Amino acid sequence: MKLGRGLIVSCQARADNPLHGPQFMGAMALAARDGGAIAIRANGPEDIAAVKAAGLPVIGIHKVFSEAYPVYITPDFAAAEAIVAAGAEIVALDCTERPRQGEAPSILVRRIREELGAEVFADISTFDEGLRAADWGATYLATTLSGYTAATEPRPSGPDLALLEALAGKSGLPVVAEGRYNTPALVRQGFEAGAHAVVVGTMITNPREITRRFVAEGLPA
Repeated sequence: MKLGRGLIVSCQARADNPLHGPQFMGAMALAARDGGAIAIRANGPEDIAAVKAAGLPVIGIHKVFSEAYPVYITPDFAAAEAIVAAGAEIVALDCTERPRQGEAPSILVRRIREELGAEVFADISTFDEGLRAADWGATYLATTLSGYTAATEPRPSGPDLALLEALAGKSGLPVVAEGRYNTPALVRQGFEAGAHAVVVGTMITNPREITRRFVAEGLPA
């Protein structure tokens, strides 16, 4: 399953969100499809099975949190296997080299492609991480984790366009822009910087956070 060029919508809601659950995420995916999205990014087997009804390619992740390790985006092979079984054609995983509870990402990339027959969407935070993931056999590189690792702190307010442009020019792989692309103008900048696709989540599928932003920025003091 190859991704076309366009907008990917991330349909995710944490357990404390009123929209948490496969029923709501499935509806979000249908709305995103009707709005022109070319793929959906979703978390966990239940939500992935639900968003499949939209008929779009699914980039699956499986968040497994641990107090002992910082890596939680599809940290091991079992997590990848579960989301492929649920219908994800593309597996996104943390391809930083931070400590994790499972196998090294270099091994995971190979196993996911060879044993599960899925494409690999490598979430990275730095240029060097992107090049390593390309060498390991990733299908796509994504700037998802820029600003969310110790190597890329402090987190900027906007997307990491410099990382996107560098990877698009040197990696040889389609690069997906993700992380703080919260306006149409920033999405356009992402494509102009060389993105094959751009992922938007919160500003499309999280009404609570959108409301908070309007309240914080729109109301008079």
